Order: sequence, then structure tokens, then C-alpha cells
Amino acid sequence: MAFNENTRVKIPAILHLCRLGYSYLSLKNAKWDESTNIFTDIFKSSIAHINPELNEGDIKRLYDEVSLCLENEDLGKSFYEKLTARSGTRLIDFENFDNNTFNVITELPYKKDDEEFRPDIILLVNGMPLVFIEVKKPNNQDGIIAEHKRIETRSQNKKFRKFVNITQVMVFSNNMEYDDSSPQPIEGAFYATSAYHKPSFNYFREEDHFDLKSILSEVSDETETLILKDTNLVGIKNSPEFITNKEPNTPTNRICTSLFQRNRLSFLLQYTTNRLIF
Repeated sequence: MAFNENTRVKIPAILHLCRLGYSYLSLKNAKWDESTNIFTDIFKSSIAHINPELNEGDIKRLYDEVSLCLENEDLGKSFYEKLTARSGTRLIDFENFDNNTFNVITELPYKKDDEEFRPDIILLVNGMPLVFIEVKKPNNQDGIIAEHKRIETRSQNKKFRKFVNITQVMVFSNNMEYDDSSPQPIEGAFYATSAYHKPSFNYFREEDHFDLKSILSEVSDETETLILKDTNLVGIKNSPEFITNKEPNTPTNRICTSLFQRNRLSFLLQYTTNRLIF
């Protein structure tokens, strides 16, 4: 089995995110609106759960409002205001963040007409694709530079406007430690928020020392096998390299812990994503 970015970084990161409390969702039987990439069944059931006063018609109207506001040329400002609203109808329950629905998926097509791209990993909150992660195998400096150029081109493409507006956080990693001597961010794990021109890749250095035993749960052998089968990678299951890459202290897994454990994600969504760019 040849090892590449999928086996070295992507699948271990997906498993790590499962340990952080995200449920893996296969695309094979899932339903989503290709114009927004919102998973409509999850959205409807989650919104009904956190807004029990709403009926089916109310939820449909809410979804239509969300879809419409994602068309705005406002870098997602109107969507962000709906997303973070604490009064009235809520898209996310920030009072009890665990009351929401959290999923991790892979290779979801972001497409409009004849153009598309497929982020390696996408995080859904209540069916909404708020985060995506792009990974490269280690020692692939050109990969990070190429990713800079690709995301800049996609951000300027108006066909992808809804996807840019709904995305709150992006992570780009080649699973290496930062090279402080480099004038460009080409080694390491970086984060960015949405932009219509050139997103800024930022370093993230964690100051806290986490008790990983209290943060991370176990992923069952059944779940791991399901993910490997779904991605056609069962052959790597018992390889020493794969086992090592699942460790929580790899650069990609570390930034996922720092940004996407639930209390951090709640804080990011409310205070440190699109508000930085208004």
C-alpha cells in the first residue's frame, strides 16, 4: 500500500475529529442541497430540536432565508448574523453547544455549473458546512504554495460565492512543524477565514496544555473500519505508519484539537471568525 496525503494525514485527522465528538457521515446515502452544501435532513431535524416551537413550514422558510442570504456580496455577514443570533430562531444553540449536531465528512463536491472543488475534510454543525480542512503529505512544500493559489482563485470565483459565505474557518496542513526561518507559511498547519480575494494563512501556537484523556473519546474498531471501507483504504488499517499517524500530537491533529474541540469551536464561531473581517 502506497502512503499518500490520504493515508498519512486525512484519514488519521478524520479519526481524530471523531475522537473530538464528530460523527462520521458517509456521502453514499446522504442528502444535501448542492447549491449551499447544507445537509437538509440534518439541518431540519437539528433546527427542530433546538427550536421546538417551529413547525415544518417555519423551518422551510428559515432554510430559504439562509440560502438567499448566502447569495449576498457581503462576505457572509448576513449569514453570520443569523448564525450567531441568540434570540428568536437559532441556527446554533450556543447556550448548550452540545445540543447541536456535529458531523465530519470527506470529499464533498463544492460545485456550480462546470466548476468544482472537493475539500479533504468538512465539518458540519447542524448540517451546515462551516469548516473545511485541506491536507498535504509532509515535505510537500509546493503543495501548500499551490493551495494558497487555489484558494485565492476559488475565493474570487463568483460561482463559489455561497460556499465562501458559509465557510467560517479553513485549515491547511502538510502535517509538519512550523519553519520559522521561512518567509512564507509553507510548512505546518495554518488557519484562515473567508475572503473574496486572498485569504491570510495564520499560524496557531497553542498555549494551553490539554488533558487529552478528558477531551478525546475512543473510536470503536467498528467505526474505524467503516471509515476505511468508505474511503477504500482498509489495507492501511494495521500498518505501523497509519497507527503512528493517528497519534494526537501530529501537527494536523493538534490544530484540530485546538480549534475544533467543542468549547473552542463555539468561541471561534461567535467571536473570532467573520467578525474579524467586517
